[in-house]
Amino acid sequence: MTNDNPITSRLPLFIILSLLVGLVIYLQWPEAEQHKKKFQRIVPVKTTTVKLAEFKDSIEAIGTARANEQVLITSKYSDFVDEVFFNDGQLVKKGDVLIHLNNQEELAKVSELKANLSESMAQLQRFQELLSSKATSKSLVDEQEAKTKAIAAQLQSARIKLNDLNIKAPFDGVLGFREVSVGAYINAGSIITSLDDFSLIKVDFTLPERFLPTIIKGQSIIAHNSAYKNQPFMGTISSIDSRINPVTRTLKVRAEIPNNNLALRPGMLLNIQVLRQVETLLQLPESTIIPIEDKHFVFVISRDKNEALIAVRKSITIGRRLPGVVEVLGGINNDEQVVTEGALKLRDGAKVKVLNQVATPPLGSEN
Repeated sequence: MTNDNPITSRLPLFIILSLLVGLVIYLQWPEAEQHKKKFQRIVPVKTTTVKLAEFKDSIEAIGTARANEQVLITSKYSDFVDEVFFNDGQLVKKGDVLIHLNNQEELAKVSELKANLSESMAQLQRFQELLSSKATSKSLVDEQEAKTKAIAAQLQSARIKLNDLNIKAPFDGVLGFREVSVGAYINAGSIITSLDDFSLIKVDFTLPERFLPTIIKGQSIIAHNSAYKNQPFMGTISSIDSRINPVTRTLKVRAEIPNNNLALRPGMLLNIQVLRQVETLLQLPESTIIPIEDKHFVFVISRDKNEALIAVRKSITIGRRLPGVVEVLGGINNDEQVVTEGALKLRDGAKVKVLNQVATPPLGSEN
């Protein structure tokens, strides 16, 4: 009996077609996988080279610059200003005359006392000659001798006052603004100008008491000021306070900074770095470190068997930290290339393309 059902009659054909499709897929599968691997994604990255560099273990503080010597120039006496010998901001040497006060009265007094002293000394000599011939008494000689000494003392005092009317610079330095003019009458104590010696700058700053064991005289410091952003000023600690502030628990420290070019000025705010220890060691930028739980990793550029660049994840041991920099204790070697940008897109063994042009060091061995 003949089966006229069309579905039943075509069933063997469907089975054969299914088997053929499965066979084709099976045969093409390795080629698809290879094609996929061939077009594996290449991740663009930027790198840096691991290098030995100075690692500065330092303490930061803030201080205000002070002149090595500073003084307000004033007058001991009240009188008129006869002459002024300086201008604003002038460099002067020790002993330079700054102003000359009216000294006519003092000159006359000195002349008078010189004449009186000369007469008194002549009279004393006559009395001494008479005493040697027993023509006068010893008391008259003593009296005249005392009178002569008194006049000599008065003359010395008058000469000192006359000299003080020439007001001089007490040390080398830079003058401030001139506060007097010729013909002005100034009183004793009136400010004439200021004088600062800032060929050496002093700066006082405070540190927490816990740093006391690591601070010594002669220790190096580095100072920075916003006016000179890229210029460090080197100095040394000159003295350490003998007491700890009981309120703030801080230690006062003074440093000295040579200022031969007079770039720094008194009153400037200085950012201080006290260098406790300077070592040469391996270090990396913080941006290269990938923390996972209590471990730290970096991606190092290496090559696979086809000489293609790949990223290899390495576990490293880190030490101390400075702003932007981490000490590396182990896990990588000097001159290896480490990924700084693009690490979050990487996995171990991923192909990479280095974007920044760095000198190609010997690449690390394949792991």
